[in-house]
Amino acid sequence: MRVIQMTTNPNLNKDRKERHILALSGGKDSAALAVYMRDKYPDLDIEYVFTDSGCELPETYEYLDRIRAVLNIDITILKSERNFDYWLKYYKGVLPSPKNRWCTRQLKLKPFEAYIGDDLTYSYVALRADENRKGYLSKKRHVIPRYPFVEDGITLQDVINILQNCGLGLPAYYGWRKRSGCYFCFYQSDDEWRALKKYHPEEFEKACQYEENHSDGRIYTWRGKKGGKPLFLRDIDDFVPSGEKQRYEESINKKLSSLLKDIKLIGINTNYVLS
Repeated sequence: MRVIQMTTNPNLNKDRKERHILALSGGKDSAALAVYMRDKYPDLDIEYVFTDSGCELPETYEYLDRIRAVLNIDITILKSERNFDYWLKYYKGVLPSPKNRWCTRQLKLKPFEAYIGDDLTYSYVALRADENRKGYLSKKRHVIPRYPFVEDGITLQDVINILQNCGLGLPAYYGWRKRSGCYFCFYQSDDEWRALKKYHPEEFEKACQYEENHSDGRIYTWRGKKGGKPLFLRDIDDFVPSGEKQRYEESINKKLSSLLKDIKLIGINTNYVLS
């Protein structure tokens, strides 16, 4: 494994005429695509990369280690030259949000594009055939996206089968969270914030402090506002009311719940956060 602190293109592959890059997110789909590409195109020289925001969940790093070991591949870790705290100060304390995803732009996309540089690059994207979204598209004309799962009709069921059959399984965070990402991701539901508080209290505390440490008195929260009032993380109840238990269970791994009856998943337990 090599870790690259990105500033400008390091020209590590300046003698190559074309490159093939698969960006791992630490989630199930990109992991399954790595398996799929290795098996279907064994002679293709693919670079596997992970762009580390510095704010990832511990389970994400564990899953990357598993991918590396099971597939016997090298994963290049890319990092921004400046960390989250630097950019938070740069944006004057404004926390990232669905409308202002500066965290993705500064900590994920820019390091990745700096790594690509000006090379002709085929970027393999883990969108599935049963998804209705486009994902990230580079504005660089020499970066050509490829969607193997879409082209070959690979669905969620297929992804689960791929991960199970190769022995990789799913990331452990799927026991309480629906997607990969930073521990303070603003897309988390209240249920997922509760689970973060339970299983990663230090990260939860840091997320709370990001809401509170504004010397000028301004208020920014990860969950936004409701009825004009800011929703602070510290106000989240520790326990889910018994009447909401069924709704709570259904909100965890909603996409995977229909598969659990027929498939014994590796590394996942849907009762994890309810214990």
